[in-house]
Amino acid sequence: MDELIPTRATLIQRLKDWQDQSSWQEFFDTYWKLIYCVAIKGGLTGTEAQDVVQETMMAVAKHMPTFEYDPAIGSFKSWLLNMTRWRITDQLRKRGPAFAAGHRTLEDTTTGTRTIDKIVDPAGLELDALWNAEWEANLLEAALAKIKRQIDPQKYQIFDLYVNKEWPPEKVAATFGVSVDQVYMAKHRTTELIKQEIKRLESKMI
Repeated sequence: MDELIPTRATLIQRLKDWQDQSSWQEFFDTYWKLIYCVAIKGGLTGTEAQDVVQETMMAVAKHMPTFEYDPAIGSFKSWLLNMTRWRITDQLRKRGPAFAAGHRTLEDTTTGTRTIDKIVDPAGLELDALWNAEWEANLLEAALAKIKRQIDPQKYQIFDLYVNKEWPPEKVAATFGVSVDQVYMAKHRTTELIKQEIKRLESKMI
């Protein structure tokens, strides 16, 4: 989990070997959710988003043997976004005129009625914003998972209930038999550890 999003140069190098199944599985496990969530939030259906994931992975596999990382051109993160962007565009083109309208038709399975939902322009900045937001969310998830394993379980529970579950500090304190000041301290220290871990992960990105 601590390598959820940051792409290590060593992994990219290993992906040049199509026969390295463990590295490709690691790559898939790391990125499929990111690609899928961006496709969904970009206006695709679940089935279309699954196709985007599969086709993006196939495109990466096709280009990886000749892929050379050049920071002067851009990051791997941006390169993968473009791969995903093109696959989303392909899915929308399959819809024909519906794509030009900039909307998708959804069926509400509970009522049988059909609704209209806006599609994000794959070539626009909104998709970039979605990609960055999902990337950061996965980065935070990776940092949280790493810190959760490292610190005292009770301190993490205090942090989780106070910060993530939004319990009042008095309730958290009463639950664990600690003072409110200790709740604040657990939050502060855990937050600092998470920030440090995010910086560490970011420093390993290519």
